[in-house]
Amino acid sequence: MELKILNKNEVNEYINFVKNIYKDNVLYRNSMLNVMSDILKEKSEICKSSWIEAIMIYKENKPVLCATLAVVDRMDEILQITYFEAIDNNVDSFNLFMDHVLKRAREKGTSKISAGLNLHVNYGLGFLASDYDKKQSFGMAYNSPHYNDLFSDFGFSTIDLVSYLTNMKDFSFPLNDKILCKIRSRFNVRKASFKDLEREARIYTHINNRAFVDHLFYYERRIEEDMELFKDFKHLLKEENLLFVEYKEKPVGFMLWYPDYHELMNVNDNLGIKTVIKNKLFSNKIKKFKIVEMGILPEFQKTGAILALFDYCNDLIKDRYEICESGWILKDNMDSRNFGIKWAHKEYKKYKAYLLEV
Repeated sequence: MELKILNKNEVNEYINFVKNIYKDNVLYRNSMLNVMSDILKEKSEICKSSWIEAIMIYKENKPVLCATLAVVDRMDEILQITYFEAIDNNVDSFNLFMDHVLKRAREKGTSKISAGLNLHVNYGLGFLASDYDKKQSFGMAYNSPHYNDLFSDFGFSTIDLVSYLTNMKDFSFPLNDKILCKIRSRFNVRKASFKDLEREARIYTHINNRAFVDHLFYYERRIEEDMELFKDFKHLLKEENLLFVEYKEKPVGFMLWYPDYHELMNVNDNLGIKTVIKNKLFSNKIKKFKIVEMGILPEFQKTGAILALFDYCNDLIKDRYEICESGWILKDNMDSRNFGIKWAHKEYKKYKAYLLEV
């Protein structure tokens, strides 16, 4: 068994290993591979403020495990195990890997190790922990069950996340006309304007940084990092996919939603020009949309601002999609889960992230 630290010229070994794990898997899509590749090659904005180390474990000269270790300057108490992949639940290779992780944690002076967070929540959080027989939706994790076994058996504590599913044919907006009229008179909702992407990204970043200040895995985001993400997906996203809610012309919240682009991708497709063209020609064939993220400034939470976003989105969507899937929600975040419990038809996929005290 051999542990190898990759330099930037060797990261294609890592990328090819990931591709081979999921090759011909009808449930998986390579939609985040480009983002991961840029991080491994240290081309991404987040790399400027992070220590990053790509690792592979080989057994009899064949790769069996890979991961990228990271410490971000705004969350420097945690050493992150990101973009983790392993072909099986081989304890020996995992223990060799963890010996190195613990050594690095001591060298970096971190008090915790996380697994499942890919540098920042905007790049992904959580390992899939249920519904392994269902297709991966855009922006969500996909992996085999043994990923969770490796971390839980090693002694990591578990943080549970959950998503929700709604059948739009049976959905009716659960507020009466009097309340809706009051909300609509108080708040204005508008689509983003991509003609001034930097201004809109600044608003998005500002609200995010204030809305999620107490989130377990969130740390302050920088405008350059969000600008980069929006540019990466600008050929897929439309202005209607980012909604801002305003109070007296001041943005106080946002909703990010989009169609499940995975429905347009074939097995082994990378997210690229082929998907963009399909999205322009066949977007009407997508049956599911996803409400990925919502953020409201603390002083406007529980004021109806979030209901204004749901109301606007409901009018916007109308009969275009059959299914709505939420993004992941921390299971102990009851304020966010209440909307899923009250409005969705069922809990859907479960995910797990992990923490280990050093």
